[in-house]
Amino acid sequence: MNLEEYFARTGYKGSLEKQDLETLTDIFQHHIRAVPFENLSIHCGEKITLELEHVYNKIVRRKRGGWCMENNQLLGWVLKHLGYDTSFLGAYVFNPHQNAYATLMTHLLVKVVIDGKAYIVDGGFGVSYQMWQPMELVSGKDQPQAPGVFRFTEKNAIWYLEKIRRKQYIPNQNFSNSDLLEKKDCRKVYMFSLEPRTVEDFRFQCTYLQTSTDSLFTKKSICTLQTTDGFRALIGWTLTETTYNYKENMDLVEFVTLEDEEVEKTLKEKFNITLDRKLVPVNVKGFYTI
Repeated sequence: MNLEEYFARTGYKGSLEKQDLETLTDIFQHHIRAVPFENLSIHCGEKITLELEHVYNKIVRRKRGGWCMENNQLLGWVLKHLGYDTSFLGAYVFNPHQNAYATLMTHLLVKVVIDGKAYIVDGGFGVSYQMWQPMELVSGKDQPQAPGVFRFTEKNAIWYLEKIRRKQYIPNQNFSNSDLLEKKDCRKVYMFSLEPRTVEDFRFQCTYLQTSTDSLFTKKSICTLQTTDGFRALIGWTLTETTYNYKENMDLVEFVTLEDEEVEKTLKEKFNITLDRKLVPVNVKGFYTI
C-alpha cells in the first residue's frame, strides 16, 4: 500500500505539501470521479470485507469501486497519511419509502479538522446525493455545490444532512414516472452523531447488507460514478446519465435500458470496471432513488 499508487489510480497530480481545504477538495474530487460507488461484488459471487489491505487491492490495483465502508475507509487512510486530522463517524441513512431513518448504523463517514474547523468528507454515497466538496460541519447553513444545495442541521447533538435538488428534464418520457427518480425537491439523506467510530463498528453491518433479503444492496446491483458535470449510474439494466444545471435550475436525466450482453461492456466503457466474475444484474422496484 502506498500513496503514489493510489494517486495514480485517481489521477491526482497536485501538490501534497499543504494540509489545507483546497488540497483536500482536489484529492476528494479526483477520488469520486475515478472510483465508483458500487456493490457489484454482491451480484457476482464475491464477498465484501473491510480489511484495509483488501479494500486497497480492490480499489487501487483491481480498479474497482466500493460502497461507503470501502471508499471512505480508503480516503481516511490516504488523508491520515498526508497529515490531516481525521476520524470516522457513523450515520443512519434515510429511507424515503418508509419515511424514516434506518435503525442500523450502516454509513461510514470521514470527519476532517482543518485550522479548528470540522468538515465532513463522504466519498461513498453515490448518485445525486454524492457531495462534491467537503462540507463544513455547521448547522443551518446552505452549502451550494454542483449537485444541489446541501445543508446540515443539528438538534440535541444529532446532525442531519439534507439536499435540495433542481428540477429534472427527462427526454425519454417512458421513464418520467420511474421509481428511480426522486420526486421531492428536498430530501433527507442521513443522520449522525460526532461520536468517533472505528471500522470494527461496521463488521456486522457489512455482513448484513450483503446477505439480508431486507437489504437494499441485495435488491439492486448498483454502480455510480461522478463526472465533471454530473453523474452516471447503472442500476440493474437501467443506465442513467445526469447532467447538472443543463438549463437554468434544471438537470438533464437520460435513461437507457440495456440488454444483458450490453451490461459488462457498459461497465467497462462508462465506469472503467472489468469484473473477474459474471455479474447477475438485479433491480427490484423501489428502495432507491437518484
